[in-house]
Amino acid sequence: MRLLACTGLAAAALAGGIAWYLAPLTPNVLQLQFAVTPRAFGDIIHYWSAEQLQRFRAHLPADCLLLLCYGLFGHLLATRSSLFAASRGFLRHWARWALPLAALCDAAENALHWWLTEVPRFATVWPYFCATACASAKWLLLLAYGITVAIVAINHHWPDD
Repeated sequence: MRLLACTGLAAAALAGGIAWYLAPLTPNVLQLQFAVTPRAFGDIIHYWSAEQLQRFRAHLPADCLLLLCYGLFGHLLATRSSLFAASRGFLRHWARWALPLAALCDAAENALHWWLTEVPRFATVWPYFCATACASAKWLLLLAYGITVAIVAINHHWPDD
């Protein structure tokens, strides 16, 4: 349980710190994550100053630490906590792998964003689409995991009689 608490607290602290660090970027990072075309991505990158672009690139190692923390936290919550103890079958299996899968999508997105922000690469379309697909999958998995935890917590707190 100590590792569960440590990974959860570390993920929350890193997420908060990264959000604070990236807050000055306008357009914001979410807009970059969903920039599916080279033009949309380029419009954001070129709106940022050189310092803002460097700020974005500098956050990527911390984001990799964040994804390790939340991926491990999600796995541990589903496998070692009492919250999912009564859940069997698909729900527990889904919860076990949802955040690690989101973390893999996040890692792929980070790698693509690192590569795409290094030098202009507007001649190829697929990396922008892939980065957006990874970001979309990550956010959908995070949202679905949160809903799953809420449902399990409600059922755990108010079991059927």
